[in-house]
Amino acid sequence: MPLPVPALPEGVDPAWLPDEVFRPLGTRRVLVRGPGPLVATVHGEVAAACARFGGRVERAAAPEPCDLLLELTGDDDSEAFTFGRDADRTTVTASGPTGLLYGLFHVVRLGERAFAGEHRLTEHRPRLGIRMLDHWDNVAVHPVMGQVERGYAGGSLFWAAGRAREEWGRVRAYARLLAACGINAVAVNNVNVHATEARLLTDRIGEVAALAEAFRPYGIRTHLSVTFAAPMVLGGLPTADPLDEDVRAWWAAATGRVYAAIPDFGGYVVKADSEGQPGPFAYGRSHAEGANTLAAALAPHGGTVHWRAFVYDHRQDWRDRTTDRARAAHDQFAPLDGSFADNVLLQVKHGPMDFQVREPLSPVIGALPRTRLAVEVQATQEYTGQQRHVCWLGPMWSEALRFGHEGPDGPTVGERASALVAVANVGDDPFWTGHPLAQANLYTFGRLAWQPDADPGQLLDEWLALTFPGASAQLADGVRRVLAGSWRTYEKYTAPLGVGFMVQPGHHYGPSVDGYEYSPWGTYHFADRDGVGVDRSAATGTGYAAQYAKPWAEIYESPSTCPDELLLFFHHMPYGHVLHDGRTVVQHIYDTHFEGVEEVAEARALWASLAPLLDRPRHTRVAERYDEQLRSAREWRDQVNTYFLRTSGVPDARGRRIY
Repeated sequence: MPLPVPALPEGVDPAWLPDEVFRPLGTRRVLVRGPGPLVATVHGEVAAACARFGGRVERAAAPEPCDLLLELTGDDDSEAFTFGRDADRTTVTASGPTGLLYGLFHVVRLGERAFAGEHRLTEHRPRLGIRMLDHWDNVAVHPVMGQVERGYAGGSLFWAAGRAREEWGRVRAYARLLAACGINAVAVNNVNVHATEARLLTDRIGEVAALAEAFRPYGIRTHLSVTFAAPMVLGGLPTADPLDEDVRAWWAAATGRVYAAIPDFGGYVVKADSEGQPGPFAYGRSHAEGANTLAAALAPHGGTVHWRAFVYDHRQDWRDRTTDRARAAHDQFAPLDGSFADNVLLQVKHGPMDFQVREPLSPVIGALPRTRLAVEVQATQEYTGQQRHVCWLGPMWSEALRFGHEGPDGPTVGERASALVAVANVGDDPFWTGHPLAQANLYTFGRLAWQPDADPGQLLDEWLALTFPGASAQLADGVRRVLAGSWRTYEKYTAPLGVGFMVQPGHHYGPSVDGYEYSPWGTYHFADRDGVGVDRSAATGTGYAAQYAKPWAEIYESPSTCPDELLLFFHHMPYGHVLHDGRTVVQHIYDTHFEGVEEVAEARALWASLAPLLDRPRHTRVAERYDEQLRSAREWRDQVNTYFLRTSGVPDARGRRIY
């Protein structure tokens, strides 16, 4: 029997799977072959499309020819599929059922092109085996962070006021969206594991199992964030020492019970010795020893530990110029290369700080060649406008994934990584992501995780075609234009030249140039009357630049070779220093902040012009957010420019008003 396609609740946006994108498939005669639950999902998708648009689906061999054959040819766990077309028939085959599901969505993306002309038989295989979303969702409402930490799209899809929401249809609809862009794993709770969330590992594992049941029909494995102190918090042991035999036995028994409830459970996500979370340091143990204890418990079941490398001193003395937060992960983890178990993924943020609009690539990615790595990005826009601003992050992520970590011409991050992980940007908002255009970030992430060297512009076009099927040239071009340059626009009116963190403390929305300057968090810009930026050179600074492979270390070491967009991340520079484009540092600050506001105003006007071409709820929601983005961009411009005018005493060469 076909598995029914999950119905969306009334008023919830279909995102990139509106009914209309299934029309080319749904008007054909389709043959689906193969056994099993995921093939039933494929059958259900095809059956729903054919019922809607007049086509026909067969579940076994039939005497009549078909337009599309979807066939499972084996019983392995491969996610690959082949796609091809001769003069009469389009064929998708896969040796694993998940591959057949991905092949179906490939046909949906192609639309009529899947049934036109000839297509040479081609294999499609994901480059990264784990393509994962980390939900920072709290089971119980946190007094500071709320139901979703760094969530900008309403409440959690999974939890509400201390319990599971049990809206399984919406969870299945979410799984369907994720599978359609290639995501295959989800962690369902916050990496900051509080008391209520900790119990998901033991007496509340049934709630996680129910979520796994909802995700399973679309090939998505469920993961759980756990506290390193679980043997004490949940097991009553006097220690969580990872080398203690009772601790190791507790993890093995607890993990066995997890797999009894969820046979296809993916594994654990762990934030340890970071920002107050417990970890192995309390027992004089290394991160490798901590991770390997959990890995040993998971290994018999095929599970994975995602051990986050976000470890630094968050009680730093701002007076101490020798301690550098950017150095911390490399200092901690590079000496441990080769010490981690095979089923440990060291999960490394793509930049060394914390998801700023502009950072260099983390040197950790190039420093552990014998360790499996998961690269972590942030789809939820904590520091990039919090889904109140349009900021399509595809170009940022693509730059990181294409970066040659051994040198400009060396192997890329996308080739080095074993997994790509994003902090999720979805909630129970009718548009899923709060800002309708932020859906493009989630879709682009999934597609880049499948193919890290993909052209992000082409992925944006894919999202546009799926989200606005049949759109006029005016609509498609307009939406593309407001998204394509939005990351660089956001960079222009916020923090300049890689300096970062000029945000309001705590909630991180809006400007506060000195908001973190005298705090313990290690996020400083060191602006004074002479210049701005952090000296991270090996010769005179913190030595961070030397953590890179030699070609990059030499480039970043000198202001003359350091890329302008990262200059203030690596160097404290005089305001009069002339950049490669001929402008001084301070003039660049003035110019870009004025330019950024102008670009937001232009995008807002362009969006307004699209009103006759869009449904009212979507257009209105984006228009309202553009009003806020323009207000906020002006505030950024005026606070940052005024700060640097007053600090430097250097006037704007163009005589514009600065307060």
